[in-house]
Amino acid sequence: MTRELTGRHVALIFCSAFSVIIAVNLTLAFNAVSTFPGLEVKNSYVASQSFDKDREVQHSLGWSVYAEAREGQVLLSVTDAAGQPVEVASLEATLGRATHVKDDSTPDFQFDGKRYVAPVDLAPGNWNIRMSATSTDGRLFRQRVILHVPKARS
Repeated sequence: MTRELTGRHVALIFCSAFSVIIAVNLTLAFNAVSTFPGLEVKNSYVASQSFDKDREVQHSLGWSVYAEAREGQVLLSVTDAAGQPVEVASLEATLGRATHVKDDSTPDFQFDGKRYVAPVDLAPGNWNIRMSATSTDGRLFRQRVILHVPKARS
């Protein structure tokens, strides 16, 4: 025995399907907003007041930064304009995922004569190193360095 498909049934199916779609979208949007703060600095207006001056000081150093993960270590290379390794007066770095802060850590980078090395075991994926270094003459250098950790080959 089959039932007749009426306009009321079609309207209920239509409303039910869109209700599920809307509920899923709202749930995903809420979770996305609540787990990622989206903040680089606490007060963007205050940070913007010295941005140009800070950028010029940083550019005057001529440093380049490159990061890679290898054999349970993170290698952070800081080089000058001539490509020579730079040993900084101080280095602070936070290593974490690009999308959330729950995996953030502060690796203990040590200069080995060529680069900064820290023992860190990282899962595959995209990571950020938010570093702040001070040159020997007191100039501040800040940069967010992207670090991609590939999946291990089996």
